Amino acid sequence: MKETKKKLEELGEEVVKDINSGKNPDIDIPVRSLSNVIYDEKTQMLTLGDKISKRIFFNVAHAKPFMQTLLVAAFCKELVGEGVHTSLRDLYYALKRTLPNSNENTFDEQSESDPLIVDLEVTLDILREQLHLGADVRGRAVGNVIIKDRGDTIDWSKLGSGGWAIPSNVEDVEIKNVDADYIIVIEKNAAFERLHEDRFWQKNKCVLITTQGQAARGVRRTIQRLSDEFNLPVYVFADSDPYGWYIYSVIKYGSISLAHVSDRLGTPKAKYLGLTMTDIERFDLKNFTIKAKDVDIKRAQEMLKYDWFKHPKWKNELEIMLEKKYKAELEALSGKGLKFVTETYLPDKIKNKDFLP
Repeated sequence: MKETKKKLEELGEEVVKDINSGKNPDIDIPVRSLSNVIYDEKTQMLTLGDKISKRIFFNVAHAKPFMQTLLVAAFCKELVGEGVHTSLRDLYYALKRTLPNSNENTFDEQSESDPLIVDLEVTLDILREQLHLGADVRGRAVGNVIIKDRGDTIDWSKLGSGGWAIPSNVEDVEIKNVDADYIIVIEKNAAFERLHEDRFWQKNKCVLITTQGQAARGVRRTIQRLSDEFNLPVYVFADSDPYGWYIYSVIKYGSISLAHVSDRLGTPKAKYLGLTMTDIERFDLKNFTIKAKDVDIKRAQEMLKYDWFKHPKWKNELEIMLEKKYKAELEALSGKGLKFVTETYLPDKIKNKDFLP
């Protein structure tokens, strides 16, 4: 907390220093576009390059974003100083107002304030959670895991059908004990429910985590911590389509938009356990496939160009999808029977180490 406060203060002091010296104030912000994202084969993570953009006060295009950036930074300094946390939505409303003697608002939409928080993250090299900001809770977990969260001891194996709701900030969560051989990260909530109801985690001594779509930051950080702190393999169970595969890649390598925090959110040892195009053939699931849309085709074509998808096995999957022009959801496995996924599909794939890298 002291380090975060210090970095925020130093940002303000640099601006004041520029003003006092008669210099046009500016803020250096690393570029967060694909053009500045590098795939590091050694660490197997996406990282930011060294491209920098300047946000300048006396610049018509930059003046408002410059002001907004400092408003967000000042608000975060107050949060950290007072030791309180809030949501991205609350920050937007707390800072939204009309400037005196004008018709100009500080912020018109939350879509203006959210990117500035990431700008601060990458500029100051800190996590959003260290700024005491969190997003909506998304993601659940179950298994033989005991944690301590804000003074409460929580046993993930004794939370009924719901499991533990993973908060957006897990930095202060203490993981006390884990009795598991591996982690299965599940894209779909329905698939998580199937595995949980069948007590797959108990019968197979594993931890189940659902991302409920693209994995939120708290979920990604939880996966990384469990894997690193307890040396657990991570298997990602997702749809056989470009979006399911990309969800896997974000968990493993990090994301383009958050490449600056891949070292704290990525899990390079993760492997893909989910449905594949070759599975569709092997398990005779063709009757349960869905026609690929134009957006699916376009996404697959884009992914073929990404360095982190150039492994021959992934290239093969993407090319089959482009050739066949169909995709399949995890629920397609239910076409073989509701227990098929828990009694046959997953146990066999894990036993035979039938993963994609």
